[in-house]
Amino acid sequence: MFRALRLASLRNISVSAKRFGSTLAFIEAQGDVISSASLSSLTAAKQIGQPITAILFGSNAKNASSALNKIDGLDKILIASNSEFDHNLPEFLSPVISNLINETSYDFTHFITPATAMGKNILPRIGALLDVQPISDIIKVEDSSTFIRPIYAGNALITVKSNDSKKLISARPSAFEPIGQTSENSYQIEEITPTLETLQIEWVSENLVKSERPDLSSAKKVVSGGRGLKSKENFETLITPLADALGAGIGATRAAVDSGFVDNSLQVGQTGKVVAPDLYVAVGISGAIQHLAGMKDSKTIVAINKDEEAPIFNVADIGLVGDLFEVVPELTEKVK
Repeated sequence: MFRALRLASLRNISVSAKRFGSTLAFIEAQGDVISSASLSSLTAAKQIGQPITAILFGSNAKNASSALNKIDGLDKILIASNSEFDHNLPEFLSPVISNLINETSYDFTHFITPATAMGKNILPRIGALLDVQPISDIIKVEDSSTFIRPIYAGNALITVKSNDSKKLISARPSAFEPIGQTSENSYQIEEITPTLETLQIEWVSENLVKSERPDLSSAKKVVSGGRGLKSKENFETLITPLADALGAGIGATRAAVDSGFVDNSLQVGQTGKVVAPDLYVAVGISGAIQHLAGMKDSKTIVAINKDEEAPIFNVADIGLVGDLFEVVPELTEKVK
């Protein structure tokens, strides 16, 4: 009799512990606009199957939170409005997030961030502070402790199971659709005032590339150029008009970036941005494995290259062998 009651009690404790676990989701925002990558990471958070608490930082955090008004599955929003967070310095963000994850009143068992430059900047720092191994760049959630992520430049997939009590995750934006909306609005908003550490860190300046074109990370169409364009002038003369005609974002290979054709914010590949648009046009790109890792999940891939043996044709849905200096202007005029 005593043993039966004791087993029942242990089962209740197990169920209760599972019920109260929750996920803390880091939300990136530019001014009042939530990044599409953050909306995709919220989809991954929802698939974990626990209540979701979103956290926003900076003086615009409260205004930005209104964009989460009808997000499906959101339980609470934490807002840290300190102006010190306006530039997302990881030296300030990481200790604050680590303290929140350890805060027993919130009972966070998971932390998730988009696998963007910002997410990649804070996740290892948080892992070091908590002494937890991060699980980076996941593309699928199997269950609350098991995830799938690519390795070897995307040529293989590995299933990772974590037994850590705190799981730190980054989600590849192109692998998850942006989270849906609901007609109900039941989340709570809580303002927090974290204590900042005194650090010898100073924000100096930033130099942002501004464009009216679709952002590369979220564009449905992308035109990318490679080393075959030979110069910055050729890149601007050929790639820009074609992208404008298609209403597409612009990307580039690492070789093109290193050669100074475009800013490094436009780099697509293993060490750049990973994109999966509906249409990806690769101009003068041979198809090195590092570049393929950043775009091979695109719905339709069009390759233009004079070398018919170029590896890019192995992943292309449509391939055109020809001189890009003749083909691209003609294609641009036909698109117009």
